[in-house]
Amino acid sequence: MDAEHIMHSIMGRTPKILGSEKYSEFAIFVPLIEVDGETHILFEVRSFNMRRQPGEICFPGGKIDRVDRDAEGAALRETSEELGIDRKMISAVQPLDYLVSPFGTIIYPFAGILNVDVKDLDPNKAEVEEIFTSPLRELQMKEPELYNIEFKMEPEKGFPYENIPGGENYNFQARNMKEHFYYYEDKVIWGLTARILHHFIELISDNK
Repeated sequence: MDAEHIMHSIMGRTPKILGSEKYSEFAIFVPLIEVDGETHILFEVRSFNMRRQPGEICFPGGKIDRVDRDAEGAALRETSEELGIDRKMISAVQPLDYLVSPFGTIIYPFAGILNVDVKDLDPNKAEVEEIFTSPLRELQMKEPELYNIEFKMEPEKGFPYENIPGGENYNFQARNMKEHFYYYEDKVIWGLTARILHHFIELISDNK
């Protein structure tokens, strides 16, 4: 096979994250909602009956299904199902930066407006223990607490050190990640939710 034919065989393809077919893909929605004339961000507390992360604070969202047209469609579907609202009540949807977690997931966050009163929301009790809102202004004034997490490289038993320069003394690079913590009243917002929240606040603050 000549070089021209080789390059023609990959012409026009859309690049993606290498190895992404082995990742789980999730879509998350950051909901803005008006409360007493002020813009708030809405959060959920996961049901204590959930298998994964019960009782943790999160944004609406979930795994992208085959029925979803794309990541945005998944984010809107999950938000609609979890908050008990029609998709038509969600507007001005915009994508945020997606992220690849070290735990085998790709997260596609979006932000938008809920055109509904908080009292008219009907959270799905199977997934949502409670909902609460925080004034966006207050969150913008807070600096999150940051804590470092280090991921160390530990090759499996039988790893062929003899085939790489440096052998067992090879300098594998450890990866560091900053864990964000926000505090609002008696609520602790941390992990992926806090990281996406921080990213969103940075974006809108830069665009003032």
